[in-house]
Formats: sequence, structure tokens, C-alpha cells
Amino acid sequence: MFCRVWNPMLEGEVSVAKKKIDKDPSNRVIASNRKARHDFTLLDTFEAGMVLTGTEVKSLREGKASLVDGFAQFYGDELFIEHVYIPEYLNGSWTNHTARRRRKLLLHRQELTKIQRELQDGGNTIVPLQLYFKDGRVKIEISVARGKREFDKRQTLREKQDNREALRAMRERNRRSA
Repeated sequence: MFCRVWNPMLEGEVSVAKKKIDKDPSNRVIASNRKARHDFTLLDTFEAGMVLTGTEVKSLREGKASLVDGFAQFYGDELFIEHVYIPEYLNGSWTNHTARRRRKLLLHRQELTKIQRELQDGGNTIVPLQLYFKDGRVKIEISVARGKREFDKRQTLREKQDNREALRAMRERNRRSA
């Protein structure tokens, strides 16, 4: 988006680009699990809501959480996330929450049955990828994933490094020809 600005130094109007500003500051990432992308092959991702208490939401608004040890598990027909660390709210009273309690995930029935079918294959698990606010509500991105072996991890790192080197070589070649 451009707007016209009067600049006395240039004695005329100048077009200046306006920066696009996010309208809602509450849409932000609280925590992400970068280690999950390294340790697992992600098969399918889902966005889920979480059942939280008031002190948990206040603690998340302060930007404190950790997804590193988290995983999701079915109890009956419901999906719960476990070992996600949301610290106690410092200004909370006796109604404060425990930091690593089991929290229910909110998904549609079709998504739950799809996840259950994918988990029946051997070696699959559910890992949290990202915890964020969306329109003032806490959402968590989860993924059905399969664990990588050590040689798979080395191979993906080698592929990333090869791609970087190829891009660097092409950029150097383009600089010389220009």
C-alpha cells in the first residue's frame, strides 16, 4: 500500500510504502517445538483448541510455556495432551493450576477418528508443534509423526546443507554474470 507524502527537501510529493501492520496483537506464537521437526517425520498436522483454566491463560499471555516433553494420548474417545509445561501464574491465589497437568484437546469427531486410525499403524505418535493465540483463544498445532532413526537425521541434515551450498553457488554465479 502506498501513500503520498509531501517532502520539502525534494520540493514535491513522494510515494512512500506503508508497512503492513498486524491488526490483532493477540495472534502470536507462545511456544514452538523445533526439536520435533528434527526427531520425527511429520505425517499429518491438526489445529486443536485446549481446555484451560484462567490462571493458565494468564500465564500463557506472559509468554511462558514449553512443549519439549509433550505428547498426546487417547483416553477413551478423547484426546489429551500431557507433559506440556505451563508455569504457575505468579499473581494467582489458591486457585492456581499445576504446571504439567493433563489437558483436554478440542477436535472434531472426524479428526479424532482419523488420528486414531493413523495411530493404529505401528510407530506413530502425536507430538505438539506449536502453541499460539488465534483470535484471543489458545490453539495448539499437533502432528501425527513417526520417529526418525539416527541415519535419517544425518541424511536430512546433509540434504539441507547440499541445498544451501547449491543456492550459494548459483547466487555467486549470478553475481559474476550481472
